[in-house]
Amino acid sequence: MLKVVRQTGQTLYRIWFHILVAVPILLFFPFLVLFASREKWYSQFFWMARNLWAKPILYGMFCWPSVTYEQRLVKGSSYMLVANHTSMLDIMLMLVVSRNPFVFVGKKELVNIPLFGFFYKRVCIMVDRDDAQSRTGVYRRAQKRLQQGSSICIFPEGGVPEEHILLDNFKDGAFKMAIAHEIPVVPMTFYDNKKRFSFTFFSGGPGKCRAKVHRFVETKSLKSDNTMSLRKSVRETILNDLINKN
Repeated sequence: MLKVVRQTGQTLYRIWFHILVAVPILLFFPFLVLFASREKWYSQFFWMARNLWAKPILYGMFCWPSVTYEQRLVKGSSYMLVANHTSMLDIMLMLVVSRNPFVFVGKKELVNIPLFGFFYKRVCIMVDRDDAQSRTGVYRRAQKRLQQGSSICIFPEGGVPEEHILLDNFKDGAFKMAIAHEIPVVPMTFYDNKKRFSFTFFSGGPGKCRAKVHRFVETKSLKSDNTMSLRKSVRETILNDLINKN
């Protein structure tokens, strides 16, 4: 009986999440379409996504964000934002963590999500990881965004790992890009999102969504040959933090 009650609650919790995702998009649809139609208006789109979408979702799920900063992002500067990836809540939490406008680089399959996908393909940099030409195009589009003053966000595991994996291996893309564009890498640890809202259907529940922004890793003195060492260093920072906190 208790199992049935728990699973019913978790089902309603997931339905409530999708309602919270959809309602702000529907309410502000004309403004979102307008600001998504021009790259020069992206900062206005980002403000709405952060304050009128991400925050209401987190607080509406009773997953209140708690962010610790070892170093603060500077307004007007561009960064490569990287974090572990375990949940849909990672998107919302990343938007809360950074006041600086940034652009997600993510897999093209997310375009298929109703409503969310409509804007995703207009404001994010999509990549087909099985297509070398697509991966090359990401660098060109990222450079344009960086020149406009935005940061870039990539979840370097390249997807959501199986739940028993604490932190999957990182791919090179984020670190190659950071070195090529000479922007600092900002490692972040998301501690609780898997517990709050994992991809296992009968799971999750309210509570804190803690995040830690680690000290930035400068890349101006690095060359492409340093990609592997940079990738390993950033992964160790996040992995050690996850181990110590869990």
